[in-house]
Amino acid sequence: MLENLALRQQLLVLKRRHPKPRLGLLDKLFWVGLRQLWTGWKRCLYLVAPDTVPRWHRAGFRLYWAMLCKVHRRAGGPKIPREVRDLIFQMVAENATWGAPRIHGELRMLGFEVSQRTVSRWMRHAPRNPESAQRWRVFLRNHRETIAAMDFFTVPTLTFNLLYCFFIIRHDRRRILHFNVTRHPTSSWIVQQLREAFPYQSAPKFLLFDHDQKYGLEFLLPSDP
Repeated sequence: MLENLALRQQLLVLKRRHPKPRLGLLDKLFWVGLRQLWTGWKRCLYLVAPDTVPRWHRAGFRLYWAMLCKVHRRAGGPKIPREVRDLIFQMVAENATWGAPRIHGELRMLGFEVSQRTVSRWMRHAPRNPESAQRWRVFLRNHRETIAAMDFFTVPTLTFNLLYCFFIIRHDRRRILHFNVTRHPTSSWIVQQLREAFPYQSAPKFLLFDHDQKYGLEFLLPSDP
């Protein structure tokens, strides 16, 4: 039934009075939706290359979120002064073990009103010391057998929502240890994924992750299983 529907749709496009058949918005939506429902959709597509349909989906996803950004008022406060940014960069360079909470507290004591999230964002733009990067590479090379890393990547859906894909990978052989998908990644959900990935005290000595807001206190200070 889906095959007949796909062929009929293309015949309707060919019957239009154009020197070259053109696919309109409804035609593109038809193929984007059919791609989600039927694995054999490529066999019946003749008007465009199969790789064109995923591009339509990605373009629609970008357009959808661009329109949302225009409709909703842009969040965020005024830009922080350059003096505060320079202080953040200086603290990052002189105190390699300090995180965003510690630097945020130091700035508050100096009289600067700035959020911890803003401090964390500017910490990522701080200039890096090349000697520190060299020491980090040496550490990774010497301890690669006892290191695992975890992260998220996102996948857009047909309805322009996001699925969050969580994975854990071994550093030595780049082998995927665990993965899962959710619509709402919470701190407790991440803790449960770690329990499933490393049962019976099999966790690596070092676990690498970024400063994502999804890693809350429940993740940083997990309770015993």
